[in-house]
Amino acid sequence: MTETSHATAAVIEAEVREGTYGDRVAAVEPGGAEFIPLGDRHGKPYQQFWTWVSPNMEFATVFVGIIGVWFFGLSFWLAALAVVVGSALGSLSMGALAARGPLFGVPQMVLSRIGFGFLGNILPAGINSVVAGIGWFAVNSVSGAFALNALLGWNSKICLLIIVVLQIAVAFFGHNLVHMFERVAFPFLVVVFLIASVVILSKANTGGHASSSVGGFLITVGAAFGYAAGWNPFASDYTRYLPPDSNRRATGLWAGLGVFISCAVLEVVGAAAATVTPIAKYADNPTAGFTSHLATPLADVTLLAIALGAICANALNVYSGSMSFLALGIRLPLSLRRAIVALVFGVVGFFVALSGLQDAGTKYTNFLLVISYWIGPWLGVFFADQYLRRGKHVAGLLFDRKHNPWAGFAAMLIAGAVSIYLFANQTEYTGVIPKHHPNFGDLAFEVGVVLAALLYALFFKLQGEGRVEEELHIPGDPEGVTTAE
Repeated sequence: MTETSHATAAVIEAEVREGTYGDRVAAVEPGGAEFIPLGDRHGKPYQQFWTWVSPNMEFATVFVGIIGVWFFGLSFWLAALAVVVGSALGSLSMGALAARGPLFGVPQMVLSRIGFGFLGNILPAGINSVVAGIGWFAVNSVSGAFALNALLGWNSKICLLIIVVLQIAVAFFGHNLVHMFERVAFPFLVVVFLIASVVILSKANTGGHASSSVGGFLITVGAAFGYAAGWNPFASDYTRYLPPDSNRRATGLWAGLGVFISCAVLEVVGAAAATVTPIAKYADNPTAGFTSHLATPLADVTLLAIALGAICANALNVYSGSMSFLALGIRLPLSLRRAIVALVFGVVGFFVALSGLQDAGTKYTNFLLVISYWIGPWLGVFFADQYLRRGKHVAGLLFDRKHNPWAGFAAMLIAGAVSIYLFANQTEYTGVIPKHHPNFGDLAFEVGVVLAALLYALFFKLQGEGRVEEELHIPGDPEGVTTAE
């Protein structure tokens, strides 16, 4: 039975986003990472489906499936199983995180303050602001640039510039335009990729002999998890505008299904394409290799879809990168601070993407594994904290700058360091265990999740965090105080 002390819970004043936004699409979203006013809440849970399908309709998703066959020598069926398992794990956590958005009305990295504290949250929020706003932005920009290059034959740098300008424009306007852009792109992307997938699957060499290495399988699972879970730190960013009484189960289900279906299907298609695409010929532009099996008209339309999908993905990456940066607690006295930060991240990401036009395959593989290395421990802390605080009033912890426990920060940092040191396995670094036992693969993310959760449970008890409760006073709330958890 959970102990409660609701009567003695402190009440903290919410930082409420200023301005009026509503459901206007052509307006620039005001404010930053504050609580969304109740009068601005709108939308339905099912809209989460296309919001998460569209950004995965791109070549970066396809390439996750290619990795297993090209780089780790897996058969089609083993690679397909690996990406389905990895995608399922990342999508389950995605659904659980997205479901909390309507209840708390804040971005995901602000929600992270409950377990990490205001200062301790600098660790995950800081990492995510760089990884999302710059890292993922660069990865997907390169993917879109390759598609335009293959379609139009233009200089790759010019193609990159076109992609970057379009995606920054969407992110600059903010939440409502992002959602609308994903919805409008959804039918075109789904139809094109569905037709291309059927053609490629029909040509795949699914019975070819290949490696059955456990290590290669586990690394591919990690890469697929890293890709799907790469969206996890964004989850409530796109559900926080939903009304507080929105069905939480439906919200999580639609978000999780959107990620899982899009990732699993396209990654399986990527594995199929890799069985008949020579790596030596298309290593410099794998996007062209993917479409080389399609008739010219379909190939051209698919390349256009890949470029559009990259813009869909990066609209979210830049937007959420700016959310994470503002979740650090930096006070910017500007009504358009989120939009300005998004613009800055987009410019920086463009220059990082320029360096990624060379040797994109190896850099992307390493990037996917690095994603899982930090997200695993963060998820372990986040879900352990959610379980340990069940039944408590915790909304006030979102904006209490004096709430600074060490448990979350320490658990994530220790678990991340130990899991990488012992179990990481990629070209830039090989951990102690895979160095001596290569068939072990890469278990860094699995170990990171479990170890972080166990350490946090121990530290949580030692610090006495179980007694901490705070309610949140929300101006405009008829009852004045939210006790939701």
